[in-house]
Amino acid sequence: MKISYNWLKQYVDFVLSPTDLAEVLTGTGLEVEDVTLFETIQGGLEGVVIGEVKECAKHPDADKLSVTKVDVGTGELLQIVCGAPNVAAGQKVVVALVGSTLYPAGGEKLTIKKAKIRGVESYGMICAEDELGLSANHDGIMVLPAHVITGSKAADYFKVEKDYTLEIGLTPNRSDANSHIGVARDLAAALNVAYKSKVTFQKPDTSAFKVAETTKNISVQVNDTDACPRYSGVVIANVTVADSPEWLKNKLTAIGVKCVNNVVDVTNYVLHEYGQPLHAFDADKITGGKVIVQKGSNAKFKALDGLEYQLNADDLLICNAEGAMCIAGVYGGAQSGVTASTKNVFLESAYFSPAGIRKTSSRLHLRTDAATHFEKGCDPNITVEALKRAALLIQEIAGGEVASKIIDIYPNPVGDTKVEVSYNSMLRLMGFTIEKETIRNILQHLEIKVEKEEGDMLQLLIPSFKTEVTREADVVEEILRIYGYNSFTLPKQVKANLSFTPAINTVKLQNVVADMLSGAGINEIWTNSVTQSKFEQDKTLQQQQVKLLNSQTAELDSLRTSMLYSGLEVIAYNQNRKHADLRLFEFGSTYHKTSEEFKQQQHLALWFTGKTFDDNWVGKSEPYNFYHLKDVTLRLLQRLGHRHFEKEYIETVPFNFGLILKNEGVEVARLGSISKKVLQQFDVKHEVFFACLNWNYLLEKSQFNKVSFSELPKFPTVKRDLAMVVADTLQFEAIEKIAFAETKKLLQEVSLFDVYKGDKIEKGKKSYAISFVFQHPDKTLTDHEIEKLMSRLMSKYESELGAVIRKN
Repeated sequence: MKISYNWLKQYVDFVLSPTDLAEVLTGTGLEVEDVTLFETIQGGLEGVVIGEVKECAKHPDADKLSVTKVDVGTGELLQIVCGAPNVAAGQKVVVALVGSTLYPAGGEKLTIKKAKIRGVESYGMICAEDELGLSANHDGIMVLPAHVITGSKAADYFKVEKDYTLEIGLTPNRSDANSHIGVARDLAAALNVAYKSKVTFQKPDTSAFKVAETTKNISVQVNDTDACPRYSGVVIANVTVADSPEWLKNKLTAIGVKCVNNVVDVTNYVLHEYGQPLHAFDADKITGGKVIVQKGSNAKFKALDGLEYQLNADDLLICNAEGAMCIAGVYGGAQSGVTASTKNVFLESAYFSPAGIRKTSSRLHLRTDAATHFEKGCDPNITVEALKRAALLIQEIAGGEVASKIIDIYPNPVGDTKVEVSYNSMLRLMGFTIEKETIRNILQHLEIKVEKEEGDMLQLLIPSFKTEVTREADVVEEILRIYGYNSFTLPKQVKANLSFTPAINTVKLQNVVADMLSGAGINEIWTNSVTQSKFEQDKTLQQQQVKLLNSQTAELDSLRTSMLYSGLEVIAYNQNRKHADLRLFEFGSTYHKTSEEFKQQQHLALWFTGKTFDDNWVGKSEPYNFYHLKDVTLRLLQRLGHRHFEKEYIETVPFNFGLILKNEGVEVARLGSISKKVLQQFDVKHEVFFACLNWNYLLEKSQFNKVSFSELPKFPTVKRDLAMVVADTLQFEAIEKIAFAETKKLLQEVSLFDVYKGDKIEKGKKSYAISFVFQHPDKTLTDHEIEKLMSRLMSKYESELGAVIRKN
């Protein structure tokens, strides 16, 4: 958000440099990110003066050049070579002296130097309009009236105005400060309280507003009061549409707003003054004399930019008898706007639903100033005040008179919010003492009324422009902002209880895991926990989404319920830049809303995609598969002391296929291949394998500090292989589970070393070749004991799994 230093002075009579002002505002929570000098003519025409051409002769070596002698008020004539065809003796001209810098219109800056042009020395430049940055006109040098004083500064003649633009990084919860008046309110409060200054905060006076006659009445009908809780309007007749005066142009240009004409510029001025968007219609183009506020249809709409936009039934429109004139709160129409021929203006000042405006502006990719203000939240109780202010300004600079009563449709007025606080509770939250009188003073400056005070308790009325102040903690934040976080001193003593419980060092554990993963060539990423709600495909998780009440953008509207999607955005970003082979991990949180509470869950997420390595002379690479991810996941869990799991195979959103690992019924990890439907949503072209580990559980149950050891076995291992034909749908884990259950502690390892599917076995079947390793801690196993174990296993596989044991 951009704020003008000079503009701000209209409301607060402060005496601060721009740098000091930035420091005060930052102290109130309005962080000033940049302070920029603004000049109505870039460079401020420093080193540019008014001169008089005393002599003008042809250049001895160039037909199109002239050699002039110019008086610039120094008592000495300057010799300047000029190429303009209209230069002549006796003219008053604009001269850029040696060392000055010009900023030509549409060109690069130019520093004037002493030069020799075709053998003749030149000590400056006689300027044309485009060379001064005044316009694109280069027909010849500027010739000024004869009465202009020679040697005077060009900046004085052209009335160059200097200002400073403050760029404020406005946080989403500060919609009350999204205007010059909002910033001025905080500034006056801080200067009066924290800096002990005596400044006044003065809002514009609209008491002069009056209705001349009701000759141009326009009726208004609001068909959707949820989307448009308040609609105000008034007609101003007999205006003269022209360029705005310089003061208005300068104010708007300083904050980066393009000037259009005096009527439209007033609406933009009031928007950035009050934070209330307005729209001006040509009243004579409102067919039927009626404004209808209603939801749209699947039609096309031609806007002010000349482009056509496809509307839908959720878009709120401002219509006349023939159709849409404006996309409410977003963009005006090509047929109903104010032009040079407009004589009568209908001014709109409304309050639209932030959610509706956000959806429409986002879908149509129309990020206008009006839409941004509505999205952040406007004050529904200033529509009429802003309307009066705009009407008075239009009358001042465009003439005309108010030709209708103010129309104000406001069926369900929004009142002040009641919040009850106590001094003791607020002081406890603050951590230090602020005098009661100071607290009351701060509240008064912030326009928070004390409705009732009894002993320790205060009943406050929070004005409607402070949409985020709804509880005691919010009130404390408001008080501390104005009191100044730098105004209180830290205590000389800090008391704390030392804890000697052997709790897990979570930071150390996370670093151990991060080192392990990065050592394996997996890169750590950090992504935003604020994401787009439309990414979530799981219907259960969709119901648990935590939506943001006042998001900075229309797209980022909720906290993530899954770690998956932010990682897919990273993968898509890298793949679009020819970096398709990725192994990533991230520690992060997901957020869920239940009927009773909000929950935050910590996770460790892994993403594998692309190839294992680039093809080279050693051999060809292979694409990452599920088993690469599973191997890393299991090794990681083993490092944390988790070796045995219950397994559940899944084919649910967002997985094409996947595996859940559980320990004592608690989900420890979920991993698998992401479905193509999800990948297409992010335009990811390669298969992605994703794992999400329950980091809360792993922190609680981790045993990575516990080191166990045992004596090396004295007796040899015995290995047996077994081949069997099983159903194609059977998973190896079923075989593994039976093996360990039947052989108790004698089985040390079971592994699958070959899988065959083909014409040599029955359709719908597959052949597994499995290796078993046995070992007894106290003796050497005999062949008889081994055969007995193997027979029991084969019998179980045949009876429980329907396996056919291959004898050969």
